[in-house]
Amino acid sequence: MHKTWVSAAELAAHLGDPGWLVFDCRHDLSDTGYGERAYAGGHIPGAQFLHLDRDLSAERTGSNGRHPLPDREAFAGRLAACGVGAQTQVVAYDNEGSVFAARLWWMLRWIGHDRVAVLDGGLPGWRRARLALDAALPCPAAAPLASHPGVVPVGTGDVLARLGDPRALLLDARPPERFSGEAEDRDPVAGHIPGAVNRPHYDNLDDAGIFVRPAAELRAEFDELLAGRDPADVIHHCGSGVTACLNLLAMECAGLPGSRLYAGSWSEWCADPVRPFVVGA
Repeated sequence: MHKTWVSAAELAAHLGDPGWLVFDCRHDLSDTGYGERAYAGGHIPGAQFLHLDRDLSAERTGSNGRHPLPDREAFAGRLAACGVGAQTQVVAYDNEGSVFAARLWWMLRWIGHDRVAVLDGGLPGWRRARLALDAALPCPAAAPLASHPGVVPVGTGDVLARLGDPRALLLDARPPERFSGEAEDRDPVAGHIPGAVNRPHYDNLDDAGIFVRPAAELRAEFDELLAGRDPADVIHHCGSGVTACLNLLAMECAGLPGSRLYAGSWSEWCADPVRPFVVGA
């Protein structure tokens, strides 16, 4: 069972294995139709497509962030319709540094399905290995998949309650310029949650932004950020609860399980002007 990352070679060896299912999570926040077009043009053989907005998010209300979580049971039903059963090994990939794949990884754990991993290197790594793509559309048979208690997301009230608590560590996965408020191109308010520490999601990848860095390196960096705290006291967030999942996945890979996701993230936090925020590094 793979629970964090899986290599292209190992995935290739399991293509066609009925116990393995692959999901293409490619997405572009500025062109939300890109993923489907790219998938239709060629994907890992047997892969099915999941859309960030339609499949991995609920509708926005204006106060619940840009990518609110869908109903748990509805999401489990969507995966069951794709053929995911209780014993299925799921592998997710994208073409964007594994951030959208990591969102699916976290969401499966949210419904209690731990047999899920992200393809190390994503589609770029698959291509570097000179492995084939195809454009055939799979016809999956539905499988029974019940939603079970899994990882629990953090709500806005939980974050408010932890403000000023020295035991809590709020890790913000956005780029430094968005964290500081110097540049903000997605949300109406610039800045960050008071007391948050910046850990850009791409710091978990190699210099090319493709493969995950060695677990020992990640462990050393997260240990420094933790400064003796329990990983369970870490709350990950970002702009909308997507890229933060890569930081959470990296901590799991580094042997530091138990941290949690503030699913609404900055886009939910800043929707209420009463909530405090900070501008500057």
